[in-house]
Amino acid sequence: MIAKIIEEPALREQVKVFRDRFKAGKLLAEKLQEYSHQENAIVLVIPAGGVPVGSIVTKELAVPMDVLIVRKAQIPWNAEAGFGAVTWDGEIVLNELLVEQLGLTEDEIDEAIAKTKGNIEVRLKKFRENKPMPAIENKIIILVDDGLASGFTTLAAVKSLRKRQPKKIVVAVPTASVGAIDLLRCEVDEIVCLNLEVDRSRLQRLMKIGTI
Repeated sequence: MIAKIIEEPALREQVKVFRDRFKAGKLLAEKLQEYSHQENAIVLVIPAGGVPVGSIVTKELAVPMDVLIVRKAQIPWNAEAGFGAVTWDGEIVLNELLVEQLGLTEDEIDEAIAKTKGNIEVRLKKFRENKPMPAIENKIIILVDDGLASGFTTLAAVKSLRKRQPKKIVVAVPTASVGAIDLLRCEVDEIVCLNLEVDRSRLQRLMKIGTI
C-alpha cells in the first residue's frame, strides 16, 4: 500500500497560512468532498488541536465525528518533545532511531510510557466519558489532526485503527512535514495535506515513486 497524497501546491512551504483552525478545517473539507454524505464515513479527531479542525470537516461533509485519544511519550528532560506515542487501547509506537540517539534506558522508556498511559486515562474521561469506541469495520475513516510534526502520534492511531478492519483510512491535516508524510505513506490509503513543509531530499523521493 502506498498512499495517494493530495496537497495544495500553492501553499507548499508557506507560513501563517490559516487564520485559525476553523478556517483550516473549512479548506480541508473542500479537498474531502468525495466523502460528503457517505453513510459509511466517519471523522475521527485527535484532541486537542484536531477537534476544532475536525468539527468543521464533519459539518461540511455531513458525516459523524468521534474522538481518538493518542498521546506522545515525552522525552524525560523535555516535555515538549516525544520519542513515540501511545493510543487509547495500548498500542505503542516508538521512534527507534531517536530512542537510540537519546540513549534512553528501558527504565526511562517504561516510566515515560506509564506516565503517558495515565494521561490517556484522564483524557478518556474528559473527552469520551469512557464511552466505547464506535464500530469502524468496513468504514471510511477520515483521521483529522491540526498538523503532523514527526507523524508518530498519527502512526500509532493508524495501527490501532487497522486492527478494527476499516475499509479505508484517510489522514487529513492542514499542515505536515514531508518526514511525517514519508512515515505514513505506506500505512494509510490517502493523505490530504494543504500546507506541506518541504525537506527537499524526501520530497524528491516521494515524487520519484509517484505518491505526490
